[in-house]
Amino acid sequence: MLRSLYSGVSGMRGFQTKLDVIGNNIANVNTIGFKGSRVMFKDILSQTVSGVSAADENRGGVNAQQVGLGVSMAAIDTIHTPGSAMTTNVVTDLRINGDGFFAVGTAEQTEAPYLTRSGNFTLDASRNLVNAEGLHVMAAGGGGPVKLPDDIVSFSIAQNGDIIGVNSAGVTAPTDQKIGVVKVINPSGLEKLGGNLYRITANANPEAAMEVGAPGNTETGTGTLISGQLEMSNVDLTGEFTEMIIAQRGFQANSRIITTSDEVLQEVVNLKR
Repeated sequence: MLRSLYSGVSGMRGFQTKLDVIGNNIANVNTIGFKGSRVMFKDILSQTVSGVSAADENRGGVNAQQVGLGVSMAAIDTIHTPGSAMTTNVVTDLRINGDGFFAVGTAEQTEAPYLTRSGNFTLDASRNLVNAEGLHVMAAGGGGPVKLPDDIVSFSIAQNGDIIGVNSAGVTAPTDQKIGVVKVINPSGLEKLGGNLYRITANANPEAAMEVGAPGNTETGTGTLISGQLEMSNVDLTGEFTEMIIAQRGFQANSRIITTSDEVLQEVVNLKR
C-alpha cells in the first residue's frame, strides 16, 4: 500500500481534532472565566530509504533519504491569557486582576480544592460564599470556607480579599474573613473538569495549590481582586475563524491525498486487464 494513503488519513484525523477544539472554543466564547485551547502537531517517524555516509578523501558525504509517515498530535494546550473584564456592579462578582485562581470545594474537603477563574459567586442561606454549583469559596490562610458574620447588614470586598462589613449600628469594620487565591506554576498542567473547574495534577505544582494565599501578594505573584466585575472568555473569534479555515483546507488537502492514492492503486489493479 502507498505510504501517502496513511499519511493522508493521519492528516485528516489531526485536522478533525483541531476542528473539535476550535468548535469547543467558539461554543464557550461567552463562558465566564473560560480559557481557550489550541492543537499542536508533530510529524511521525520517518522511514529511512538510504542511510547517511560521511565524506572521505575521494568522495563527498551523502545525506540520508527519508520519507515521512504522517502527522500526530503533539499537545492540546490551554491558553491562560486573561480575558476581558465585564462590569456587573454585583459585590459578590469577583475578577482576579493578574495570576491566580479561586479555590472552591466542600466544607470538609481534605484533598486539594478545585480551582476556577469564574468569580460569579453568591451568598447562600447560611451566608456562605459559594459558586453556581454550591461549592464553598475558600478563605486565605487556613483555606476554610468563607462565611459572613450574621450581624452584617452590607459588605464590600477589598482588592486584598478582605471582606469589610457594615453592622446594624452603621459601623464599618473589616471582618475576619479573607477570600483566598492560589498561584499555580504551570496552569496549562491543570485538568479541566467542566463547570469552569480545574483539578490539580502532578505537573501543575500540587504542593503550592494546597496553600490558599492572599490576593495581591508580591512574593507569590498573585493578582488582586476586583469586586463588581467578571472575567470573560479569552477566546478571540477572529483567530478562531481563521484557524477554522486553515483546518478545513488542511482536511480537504489530506482528503485529496487519499483520493489520489486511491486512483494510483486503481491504476495498479488495472494493469492486470
